[in-house]
Amino acid sequence: MTSAEGATVSSGGRAVGFVDFGPPDGAPVVWCHGGPGSRLEPSVFAPDAHDSGLRMIGIDRPGYGLSALDPGRTIGGWVPDALAVVDHLGIAEFMALGVSTGGAYALALAALAPERVVGVVACCAMTDMRWEPARSLMDPAAALPVWAAADRAAAVAVVTDAFGADGSKLLERDTPLAPADLALLADPAFLDAYAASMPAQFANGVYGYTDDRLADGPGWITFDTGSVACPVTVLHGDADTVVDVINAEHTASVVPHAQLRIVAGLGHLSIVSHAIAALLDLLGQRDG
Repeated sequence: MTSAEGATVSSGGRAVGFVDFGPPDGAPVVWCHGGPGSRLEPSVFAPDAHDSGLRMIGIDRPGYGLSALDPGRTIGGWVPDALAVVDHLGIAEFMALGVSTGGAYALALAALAPERVVGVVACCAMTDMRWEPARSLMDPAAALPVWAAADRAAAVAVVTDAFGADGSKLLERDTPLAPADLALLADPAFLDAYAASMPAQFANGVYGYTDDRLADGPGWITFDTGSVACPVTVLHGDADTVVDVINAEHTASVVPHAQLRIVAGLGHLSIVSHAIAALLDLLGQRDG
């Protein structure tokens, strides 16, 4: 068990931050956070996960939290970081949950380490950005112009303008949200957990987020969804105003044997509350 703040392991000579929320005998789940996000993202769900027998392991992608920057990183290139963490914890097999940006990373884990990953939930996740219908609907201030930027420095400038150098503009953005998302944002427990995670999200300024966008801009070119052998649930809310539901529909069409689960009335934030149930369903399929 790590501390509540987290710990680091080495991957390729870089520090990789993580938190193991336990219980030690629970079914391990690698939580691939959103963008921006951090290893602390699953903290609000950890108590319910613990009660359900799930062991949540949050990992900082490079540039977030305790993880060192890795300029030029790719989606598939992140897989050794995750494996370094689970190896450090003595975990042989695990499920992966990818939220929003993290959906691609969870699928990359399954594609590139098929002998380790026994199930994936891609929740409110972006799809392969080579698919123009989904790409064209992404954030016009902090995604599309990053993908169009001439270089990393120009991309950083775009994100700094959108989020502020320390992320302080993030909550000021006028982003329409589903009523279910607005209700969640009115929950003090959720807000407290989110506020506690903000310093980790922007521990290195906006570089973590910028590098996320530069990694997903070219699409899923560093892993092959056809290599995903485990059960996959693609979970999405039909009221998602951040990542349109067509992302889920496309992902389910390109990932072998994926099950599409769309929940009426839920948005980008509120749908995550269904992720534990989706993980338990996958676990039940395996045990059955």
